[in-house]
Amino acid sequence: MMKKLQRKRDLEPLTPMQRIIFDFAHVFLGSAFVAVTFNLFLLPNQIASGGVAGISTIVYSISQFEPAYTQWALNIPLFIAGVLLLGGSISGSILYGSKTLAGTLFLPFIVYITRDLEPATSDPLLAAIFGGVGVGLGLGIVFRSQSSTGGTDLAAQIVNKFTGLSLGVCVFMMDGLVVASSAAVFGFEYALYALISLFTTGKTIDLVQVGFGYSKMVMVISENDEEVKQGLLTQVDRGVTKLSGFGGYTNHERPVLMCVVGRNEVTKLKRIVKAIDPSAFVIVSNASEVLGEGFKKK
Repeated sequence: MMKKLQRKRDLEPLTPMQRIIFDFAHVFLGSAFVAVTFNLFLLPNQIASGGVAGISTIVYSISQFEPAYTQWALNIPLFIAGVLLLGGSISGSILYGSKTLAGTLFLPFIVYITRDLEPATSDPLLAAIFGGVGVGLGLGIVFRSQSSTGGTDLAAQIVNKFTGLSLGVCVFMMDGLVVASSAAVFGFEYALYALISLFTTGKTIDLVQVGFGYSKMVMVISENDEEVKQGLLTQVDRGVTKLSGFGGYTNHERPVLMCVVGRNEVTKLKRIVKAIDPSAFVIVSNASEVLGEGFKKK
């Protein structure tokens, strides 16, 4: 009984105020990760991996102008342009706009106060990899709060609105221009390091968004579908969904059982199915994120 009550409390949604506080905490935490990573890995190793941070790295190399100032000087006008030109997607949601503004201002602030940190490494390859991981971790945390740190993402949305190009192409163009500029300033080799960092950032954001806990989705087609269903329900203790299917050759109805299990339960499931119907057709595939009863909380 106590476990059920605890589980019920765990699953209760956050109040609106708690959600706002939670989201802003994520914006500040994620922005801090990005800023510290910038000073530890990217800036000292001249890795301009796209975005306003990459532009500030190039400007700092040429003029020694403080990167935080460059980021503020670009982020604030871009945010204002986003509010004026994008309308509903930015200003239409006061909360989203507030969180984006918070990230836009807070990230350069942390860059400024941590500017005297000693570089974590002088190896540009290590800096590209771990810098990409740190930036991806920070941005992933920010994105989980349904927010943004502004910068060239807003510029890409503006270009997308007025040119009709896809948002992905616009983001690629913005980051591509920064990387190309870094090749002109730092050399082609450092542009390649920047691309490695960009790739690592993207993969890390994906991991933060969907998590590390990959589950398995199993589809079972069997003539003994009822027996298999009962075996999965009672012995694996996982829910089973029965789908309607038809054989492509016979055109006969063939029910399909769908079940999502943890990775450590796949072997047990296959043994149960094989014991009931050795000729059953079993398909096992990755499920990158599963929300609901028995899996990740929503």
